[in-house]
Amino acid sequence: MNTHNGTLIRAARLGIASLALALLAACHGGNNNASNPPSTNPPVTFQVVSFGDSLSDVGTYAPIAQPVGGGRFTTNPGQAWTQDVANFYGDTLTAAYTGGFGFPLTAHADGLGYAQGGARVTDPNGIDFKANGTGATTVPVVTQVQNYLAAHGSFNANQLVLVNGGGTDIRIHEDAVAGGSETMTQADQAVGLAAQQLAGIVGQILQAGAKHVVVSNVGNIGVSALGVGSADHGAKLTLLTQTFNAALTSALQAAGIQNQVISVDQYTFINNTLAALQANGFTVGNTGVACNLQLLSRQILISSLFCSPSTYTVSNADQTYMFADEDHPTTHLHALFASFVEQAVSAATK
Repeated sequence: MNTHNGTLIRAARLGIASLALALLAACHGGNNNASNPPSTNPPVTFQVVSFGDSLSDVGTYAPIAQPVGGGRFTTNPGQAWTQDVANFYGDTLTAAYTGGFGFPLTAHADGLGYAQGGARVTDPNGIDFKANGTGATTVPVVTQVQNYLAAHGSFNANQLVLVNGGGTDIRIHEDAVAGGSETMTQADQAVGLAAQQLAGIVGQILQAGAKHVVVSNVGNIGVSALGVGSADHGAKLTLLTQTFNAALTSALQAAGIQNQVISVDQYTFINNTLAALQANGFTVGNTGVACNLQLLSRQILISSLFCSPSTYTVSNADQTYMFADEDHPTTHLHALFASFVEQAVSAATK
């Protein structure tokens, strides 16, 4: 669907998510089926801390969504990949802040999931943000890290820090190009800058004591349900995603920290998943969504944030579809990405 008109439809892209966003799942040196989890014998124990956008959001907007069975940008009650990773390493990840859409933003001292749906890398004006509190809060990644440090002082060697971002910046600038307010060159420069800024944030996390930092690039948004349904079939989204990812890699290398982080190539991951759809347990890739959005039309957002079993397209859509809505992963897709990340962490910590 082309989503360049109307607040509700733009809000459906709250994310990403960055992926969010699109994006996930595939093989990493073989078939990465959820029934074949990575082997760490036994897994080490980590406390997990997470920063990012809707791909990683574990429940920021739960107050508005829980009454209808929602709470995360997926096929609820399924978990986000960040929660799956935390569980794997013996931890439980909950939201550091909850609120938005008319609910006051409330801090939770025991919550280490700082990611927020709609968040950009440094710009506070994310998707559906409203300064009066009636929209999404979209606290950017840079401020998420600042908030963590203000509350906890530093990171430590017993933590696994998960970082994603950039998908929202990509989608906002692609919207601007489609709407005629930016040229593709201007959008390209903007997302490249956002990638450089994300690398700088990763550097700050390392300087503050983190020893195990996972950095995910952005999945190929152009091949998400959102991308293939757009006017250019995702061409601009793919190009901007490639720009962001290349700039992120270059910036990490230029800062001399590329070898200090665990890089996760989500872009290749989503492409590989589509190429081996059935092998990864899916029957529907980017040609349909798991949540019947027509049943969500009376909500503030037409988004999987409000998705629950009562709105699944089919009863097992959380396991057989890749995307919950246009650009957010289903429960199964989140689980596959979590497994992929766990494999990368295992290889880096041996």
